[in-house]
Amino acid sequence: MKTLTLAELATITEGELHGDANAIVTMVAPMDKAQKGHVTFLSNPKYAKHLADCQATVVMVKAAQLEQCQGNALVVNDPYVAFAKVAQALDTTPKAASGIAPSAVIAETATIGANVSIGANAVIEEGVELGDNVIIGAGCFIGQSAKIGSNTQLWANVSIYHNVEIGHSCLVQSNTVIGSDGFGYANEKGEWIKIPQLGSVRIGNRVEIGSGTTIDRGALDDTVIADNVIIDNQIQIAHNVEIGYGTAMAGGTVVAGSTRIGKYCIIGGACVINGHIEIADGVTITGMGMVMRSIEDKGMYSSGIPLQSNKEWRKTATRVHRIDEMNKRLKAVEKQLDEKTES
Repeated sequence: MKTLTLAELATITEGELHGDANAIVTMVAPMDKAQKGHVTFLSNPKYAKHLADCQATVVMVKAAQLEQCQGNALVVNDPYVAFAKVAQALDTTPKAASGIAPSAVIAETATIGANVSIGANAVIEEGVELGDNVIIGAGCFIGQSAKIGSNTQLWANVSIYHNVEIGHSCLVQSNTVIGSDGFGYANEKGEWIKIPQLGSVRIGNRVEIGSGTTIDRGALDDTVIADNVIIDNQIQIAHNVEIGYGTAMAGGTVVAGSTRIGKYCIIGGACVINGHIEIADGVTITGMGMVMRSIEDKGMYSSGIPLQSNKEWRKTATRVHRIDEMNKRLKAVEKQLDEKTES
């Protein structure tokens, strides 16, 4: 268990402490469940009414809520960001591996940096380069000539194919596959001819990738993920896709080949993005969005149908099927009105 004093919290969050600097906290908790020894936060002002009853050792708030706090308070610019920083400082999640397991298979030509850990049954192939403090979880496969930057951690059973490059301070969750073949085939009289995928995957620094995600290698050029991108679980990124700095993608999204996604985009869960299109910087696509063409201007875009009762949905579906018929009838009425007006 980790402990922090409120003075240390103030340093971590760059906040202004009001209260006992020597008080100790051991974990972060939601406001309604927080007890002595806990740190909590208020990010939504509508919950400020609960501050008077909060039992936490300290509450992180904005300056506007300080007077409503009954005990220790830490005034910060953004309580949610402060929560993230404190949660990191108190995090007790174990590392994916510690030391080099006897059962790890490491090629003689692999370059292993200082303080590297490699878990049981991991395979490190010829020409691989692992930077300092890299952690490779149990059962991982690192293909020929792949490069992984310092302080990057791979959880168990991640597969990194040949020539893939991953930057420093990245985190890849279990069962993700990076660098497998893109979906490239030619058709000759009904027979599929495989097109070898000759590119690779280049992933920047401080990128996080969720479990069960697949990122295909490029057909000719590389698939590219820029710095500071966060990618959720079970996402498919096809060959030659480019994702810009600071973009976030939620689970279940599919991105088809050769699409370019700009900087600071937010892609909601279960979106489907067509291939060979471009999405501008600063675009937000809400969940279940189907992107069929390029988006040239930043802003929020939606196409998913919100849930409704089955009875309402049946009525809506019936009307949708009749749109073409209704359109023809409307045009006929307009034509009749135009003829009467002309006469």
